Amino acid sequence: MIIVLKSDCTEDQRKEFVAELEDTYGVSVNTWVGAQSTVLGLIGDTACIDIDNIGANEIVESVKRVQEPYKKANRKFHPDDTVVKLPNGLQIGGGTMTLIAGPCSVESEAQITEVAKRVHAAGAQFLRGGAFKPRTSPYAFQGLKAEGLELLNVAKKETGMPIVTELMSVRQIDLFLEAGVDVIQVGARNMQNFDLLRELGHLKTPILLKRGLSGTIEELLMSAEYIMAGGNENVILCERGIRTYETFTRNTLDISAVPILKKISHLPVVVDPSHAGGISWLVEPLAMAAVAAGADGLIIEVHNNPKKALSDGAQSLTPDQFDHVAGRIKEIAPLFGKKL
Repeated sequence: MIIVLKSDCTEDQRKEFVAELEDTYGVSVNTWVGAQSTVLGLIGDTACIDIDNIGANEIVESVKRVQEPYKKANRKFHPDDTVVKLPNGLQIGGGTMTLIAGPCSVESEAQITEVAKRVHAAGAQFLRGGAFKPRTSPYAFQGLKAEGLELLNVAKKETGMPIVTELMSVRQIDLFLEAGVDVIQVGARNMQNFDLLRELGHLKTPILLKRGLSGTIEELLMSAEYIMAGGNENVILCERGIRTYETFTRNTLDISAVPILKKISHLPVVVDPSHAGGISWLVEPLAMAAVAAGADGLIIEVHNNPKKALSDGAQSLTPDQFDHVAGRIKEIAPLFGKKL
């Protein structure tokens, strides 16, 4: 249920009204104060609440029920876009076009530092790199694990770029916090790992939540809801392609998900064109399409020697190729109201 308060409502009146709602109906109230109006989002069992009774209050402008099961991620509860801000001043959302780039896997100090320097010089603001790797085969390279986190921090010190890396298990949370990971990525395979999502809700660290291989848009938002319900509202949604019957590409980029998510949710949306296509030459056109569709950022795989990459070499750009793609993004982003 959403309650819009009148513009002349005072802060004392709002606080008193919120306390009354919580005490009377046992709901929690999410308050959004905007320039023109104040919106109260009631979360919990609202079936027994009489809309006419609420609407009769002198400070209430309008009342309506919300049918969608996701509440905190719903734009109806939070009309303005959420901007995820980092302590160093960087942000995701709010009219910016964020570039997150780096190798699929951290393989060595020389590799990650070289790639970090190149993508940073090309305009990337965040460094991605996998220390822990979920692989289909148990015999494939699984990442350097804790050592990989240490090497990411070496590259961070060299470039100043915040780290984005994937968390696979609740058991790794303390390790990630100790390593100072700036943005924790939840991979496609863990989108509905609800125990993990609940624990991430207790953190303040931003969470990059990837859409599952067969996840619907509503399921993605419900996964975001798990995190936000725990108190962590720093969630970034990521469209990375879904599994369809098409075999030419690794996945099928659901470009329509970008404007849909932007319309029904206030959370920032980034696109992963590398995992979507699975082919390096597809990264540029898919990235361009994502910018045009309204994405707030891109996460792109870059490797200094893709042919010898220990994982996902086929979809990785070389640093020179990333220079070109980043240049194209800089050209077109302002045409769609974005700035780097």
